[in-house]
Amino acid sequence: MAGLVAGIRVSGVPAGWQVRGGRIVLAVALSLAGPAVAQNSKEAARAIAGEPATTPQRLTLVDLPKPAGRKVALFDGRTLKDWQPWLGYADPALTYRNPPDKPVGTSRDTSGDFAVRTVDGTPAIWVRGETWGSLVHRADLRDYHLRLRFKWGAKTYAPRETQPRNNGLLYHTHGTPGEVFGTWQPSAEFEIMTGSTGMIVAVGPKLRGHTDVGFDPSLIAPHLRYRAGGRTIDIVNGTPTWNVEAATDAERPVGEWNTIDLYVVGDRAVHVVNGVPVAEVRDLATIAADGRRQPLTHGRIQLQSEGAETWFREITVEPIRTLPRIVVGR
Repeated sequence: MAGLVAGIRVSGVPAGWQVRGGRIVLAVALSLAGPAVAQNSKEAARAIAGEPATTPQRLTLVDLPKPAGRKVALFDGRTLKDWQPWLGYADPALTYRNPPDKPVGTSRDTSGDFAVRTVDGTPAIWVRGETWGSLVHRADLRDYHLRLRFKWGAKTYAPRETQPRNNGLLYHTHGTPGEVFGTWQPSAEFEIMTGSTGMIVAVGPKLRGHTDVGFDPSLIAPHLRYRAGGRTIDIVNGTPTWNVEAATDAERPVGEWNTIDLYVVGDRAVHVVNGVPVAEVRDLATIAADGRRQPLTHGRIQLQSEGAETWFREITVEPIRTLPRIVVGR
């Protein structure tokens, strides 16, 4: 079970924290235990994000980058050419339990899990969602603007049958298939989940990234929401900073199409949902065997399968040299 080491204030900075760039950054190493958090998660969140609780911000995206090259379609509208499937455990309920079972991987025909089908009169990538896993695109991407459209299908599956529909766009993907919980590759995640689309998630124990947060007691653990100008944290899987909720819920109702934009330059990224900026992350990195932080500046993308039928279409990337900025409206 992950936990937070109690801090003793020394010259105004709690033990286990560092001051960087005028902000307090969580630096204590915590045990890794998947998405689990301590029972005192709200107390941990208060210590991490500070008081008072965050309030809504009106965020705007400015200084949109000009394309630095031609736009490329990652989905040809006919086939899954260049997409590689991977499936986790036959029973997804085993995913976070470190079971002795082997994941399905590529050992079976995946046409019943991922396919190209027509929906609303247009071809799209269909993700069944029953068996967890992902479609991984073969391209190694860096410095790009990715845009795609998605909508939820009608079906959901155990063990998430009654939970919010869940999927994700994983980027800066590296490592080996199934390295994370037998199901995904290490990545940063642009969460796609009803009520939380745009959330930042660290996929894998060695993934790191800095972002700014506020404490939001209305959220489930870890109770952290993206807040421009908030306290800087390091996102670490299996700790009280394993994910950061989107600034706002900008998703459309289930059954309607949504547009997400992911802007990535080097080790920084901006998450946008239906034109609304909802999060940014910087200093993306992996932790080397000697403990050093190594910048993560490129990688592949994954479209997740995680318990909900999902449709994806119009998936494009174009090169960029600068990131847009998120500004707080008055």
